[in-house]
Amino acid sequence: MRRLCGWVTPIPPKSTHRMKKLDWYIVRKFLSTFFFAIMILAVISCVIDYSEKVDNIVSKKAPFAVVANYYMNFVPHITALLFPLFIFIATIFFTSKLAYKSEIIAILSSGVSFTRFLRPYMVGGGFLCLVSLVSNHWVIPLANKQRINFEDTYINDANYRYATDNMHLGLAKGTYVYLQNFNYDNFIGNRFCVEKIEGTLLKEKLMADYATYDTTRKIWKLHNVVIRTNDSLTERVVKLPEMEMKYPFTPRDLNKGDAIKEALTTPQLDLYIKQEQLRGQENLNTFFIEKARRTATPFAAIILTVIGACIASRKIRGGSGFHLALGIAISAVFVMSLQISTTFATKSNLDPTIAVWIPNVIFGIVAFVLYRRQLR
Repeated sequence: MRRLCGWVTPIPPKSTHRMKKLDWYIVRKFLSTFFFAIMILAVISCVIDYSEKVDNIVSKKAPFAVVANYYMNFVPHITALLFPLFIFIATIFFTSKLAYKSEIIAILSSGVSFTRFLRPYMVGGGFLCLVSLVSNHWVIPLANKQRINFEDTYINDANYRYATDNMHLGLAKGTYVYLQNFNYDNFIGNRFCVEKIEGTLLKEKLMADYATYDTTRKIWKLHNVVIRTNDSLTERVVKLPEMEMKYPFTPRDLNKGDAIKEALTTPQLDLYIKQEQLRGQENLNTFFIEKARRTATPFAAIILTVIGACIASRKIRGGSGFHLALGIAISAVFVMSLQISTTFATKSNLDPTIAVWIPNVIFGIVAFVLYRRQLR
């Protein structure tokens, strides 16, 4: 308190919520270690990927600018896959360094609580979580679109131009199309079949020896057609040498694999899921998993940051080496639990959103237990 012109005025306490030099010091260490680790990962991944694809790139004479653009879009893809794990390892690495130099002991001995010590970790982790959240929903899908286009053109073009696997596609609820194979050089598909089903009754089945797609008129020309109709009492068979039909799909729709989900922003992914549901597609769990993963993964980074800070803040025998080994082991358990839960969602009836968040819940409990132990 101070006396001013006869009045006693209290001195306002200093804010404890502002970032101090210590906070900025830890945040800088946190972010610099993380970005350095990501940079090393990006360089190593690009070198390995290029060594695997160099034969195709050279034989297809891909321009240098196109290859450079591919790797500019490849880096966000590989970074997103290991984003939370590298935050975890970076947290353990620099925190262990602080503990080894007795800096954390000095900080806590000065009266700073462990909760207060965690504040810069939460700031840094929250910042990276926000960056990852925006990137996963909008930025990385746009980069993946260009990456996948490059691979379709210069790496996987042979597989794309001639799809030999049996292909099934839902056109609407109860309407399904089947082709034995499709050649993208001449736009001819063999063993073309369209079935219309109501409940358990097959109402109509159209079969053609082969079908050609007219890219100008956007129609399908069917050859040697047999149409069987059934109203549960009578069955009628019609044979035609050829006929033209306009179906709501193109040859490119036949070759859409699971990779397409990586190239769609979240609003586009929502529209795609609705479209496939209207077509009668039943197993869309991989797309629901992808949508939920884009939100769950960034929050996993915060949880792993707390775990890393709690583990590495104690100065123990073995130093940084033991902490890093423990961090890699925990990372492996996290990836394994995520893989197991998503497999249950894909192959069974487990809700995709729950499956993606199960590892976060488990490791969130682990983070809370470790945090409470540090308060003792």
